[in-house]
Formats: sequence, C-alpha cells, structure tokens
Amino acid sequence: MDDDLARLPQGLPVPEDDGGAAHLPGLALPPVALIGTGGGEVRLDRLGAGRTVVYVYPLTGRPGTEQPEGWDGIPGARGCTAEACAFRDHHRELLAAGAAGVFGLSSQDTAYQREVTERLHLPFSMLADPELTLARVMGLPTFAAGGRSLYKRLTMIVRDGAVEHVFYPVFPPDRHAAEVLDWLRHHA
Repeated sequence: MDDDLARLPQGLPVPEDDGGAAHLPGLALPPVALIGTGGGEVRLDRLGAGRTVVYVYPLTGRPGTEQPEGWDGIPGARGCTAEACAFRDHHRELLAAGAAGVFGLSSQDTAYQREVTERLHLPFSMLADPELTLARVMGLPTFAAGGRSLYKRLTMIVRDGAVEHVFYPVFPPDRHAAEVLDWLRHHA
C-alpha cells in the first residue's frame, strides 16, 4: 500500500493558479509556534538566517486508510506521500544548495505526522497546524474534502523571516522537490 500512495495515477486533474498565494511573497512569517515531529515547538518567525523550505500539503495517506471520497478528482489533492518521499530523497541536495532546513506542514495532528515521518524515514520535521492557524493569519489557501478544510499544496522559500518565493500551484507533487532544488541552485 505504501507503494500505491507513493505513485501517482495517470490522469490526475492539474490544479490551476487561482491567485490564492499571490499575496505571500514578501510577507513576514507570523509569531506562530507549531508542534513538530522532531520534538517541541517551531516558531515560524524564528526559523533563523538563510533560507528554509516549508512545503504545505493537504493530507498524507496511511496504508489501510481510505482517502476522502473523490480525492483523486480534486485538482492537486493526491500526491502527499509522493511529495514527502521526493523531499526525503533530495534532502541532502537541498541543504547543499543553500537551504538551512526543510519542513513539511499540514493540518494533520502531530501523532499522525510522527507515524508518517517514521514510516517514510523522513530526515526533516513535519509541522502540525490542525487549527489552520496559517490559513487565518497568512491567508494560505484551503479547500474542503471529507467534511474538513485542508491546505492546498504550496511551497514557501522563507529567507530571514519572510517569504522570498512561493511555488503555487504545485504539480506534479512527486517532481516538486527537484523543482525547488533547481530554484535554490539558480538563486544561490
């Protein structure tokens, strides 16, 4: 089942740029602390000097657990496991290209994310925002599925406390880490 989650089926609908992230470049990250799978809180306004990659995703699947009804038909929804694996596989290269750190972020709780981090052997921390605080404070785009609000997939390059660049929409998610790596290399 992990292999099924890590592979993207053919014919997934491509998300369109609805302008939901156009306001983010230049925006300072708020003084919000989120619980990370690495233990403790991570203050977004204190990520440190240099660049940090924060990729935001809707919902990581778990073997034996059904995704929300119609998941594969929602543009940009499918592919969270594949995206996490790609960031895992490119992690060292991202750091070598100038990223001071990498974080995944979703509305899933820390216990759920901890299981994902262990199962997928992720070398970076996942941040839990179950209250969708960043949707409220920063205006991060969301969508509804399975009776709940979830983040739309996007990646922020944070530099010295502010959003330097945003990738939105992200598609296909399994190749996105390579896209981020290419951007870092060209903006060293």
